[in-house]
Amino acid sequence: MLDAYLIHLLIIICIYIILAVSLNLVIGNTGYLNLSHLALFGIGAYVSVLLNMNGVPFIFSFIIAGLAAAFCGFLLILATKNLKGDYYALATLGFSFVMFSLATNLKITRGPMGIPGIPRPEIFGYVFQSNTSFLILTAAVVFITIFFIYSLVKSPFGRLVGAMRDDEMNLKVLGKNTNKLKYKVIAISGFFAGIVGSLDAHYISFINPALLSIQGLIFVLTIVIIGGIASIEGSIIAAFILVLLPEALKFFSLPTEVLGPVRQIIYALALILIIMYKPKGLFGRIDLE
Repeated sequence: MLDAYLIHLLIIICIYIILAVSLNLVIGNTGYLNLSHLALFGIGAYVSVLLNMNGVPFIFSFIIAGLAAAFCGFLLILATKNLKGDYYALATLGFSFVMFSLATNLKITRGPMGIPGIPRPEIFGYVFQSNTSFLILTAAVVFITIFFIYSLVKSPFGRLVGAMRDDEMNLKVLGKNTNKLKYKVIAISGFFAGIVGSLDAHYISFINPALLSIQGLIFVLTIVIIGGIASIEGSIIAAFILVLLPEALKFFSLPTEVLGPVRQIIYALALILIIMYKPKGLFGRIDLE
């Protein structure tokens, strides 16, 4: 049997793999820096929890959470379709701040107090109460996510999206509607952010606005950058490395109040070194710009 803490770490790794791979779908294949991914993750978490705790079966609240996040992502790209580069990134970051503010101030979300007592998922009468069973569920979602996104990227649609990233104007000249391509990619990415938000909330059994924090966004971006832009395998390996790396610090018997800052310093140094000496990331095919 696996150690209980190792099972916990593997669940966290699975959650970050889904987040990083789905974010990399947008950044790596459209070239757009989407900073709203954690907001969509939070939307999925809140939608799933509020529905499930009001009597909606988990399987439906799980899917609706993904659809709600996909719809919000679609509305966001619709509103920002004429923005590019830094302007687009700032607009999506602004959306994240708006969602954080709503989660903090709306009565239905219970503000900073959050929502406690979230039940574990129940599918067809089986409750994923143990962490081992929850790991199996999460790993299954990871497999589906990777398989779907890999198939999408390798499909004619995926190659068309890649061509848009390389030369959007040329694609427009050929008569392709690049806005529609962006809508679809953002919506798909948002769907996976939403369902993993649902999984995370039902695993931790508590959510509050910290779920949408800028620190969480930076961590997921770090995974994507270190793993490599447009690299699924890179995001997977980087998620393992960055989640497990802080565990090594426990061998140094550092005080608890020191562990957090030291961990952030390690992440920052890793990111700086990657950007300086391996701008494509560990397995990326595209240089950071």
